[in-house]
Amino acid sequence: MYAIVKVGGQQFSVSENDVIETDKIVGNVGDQVELDHVLLLSTGDEVKVGSPAVDGAKIQATVMDHFKSKTVTVFKKKRRKGYKVKNGHRQQLTRLKIDSISM
Repeated sequence: MYAIVKVGGQQFSVSENDVIETDKIVGNVGDQVELDHVLLLSTGDEVKVGSPAVDGAKIQATVMDHFKSKTVTVFKKKRRKGYKVKNGHRQQLTRLKIDSISM
């Protein structure tokens, strides 16, 4: 059984016991989170496609960790003007473990 779920503007294909990394979600480490925006649900022989989401489908996940991604360098320059700016950005992420997929 697997599902395609939309979390934080991104779509993930998940099954039970998978670990995904998504944009930061509100919740403490160890909390249960319910993901209810399920776009597709497959149960071996049957596939349900939502428009836009499958009614009644829910995914239970556990917050494993909050962390920051690797540094992305942002460099701006205007030629012949002497203008240079170098910055970095680290996105805040959440690691989720998928516990169960249910209808």
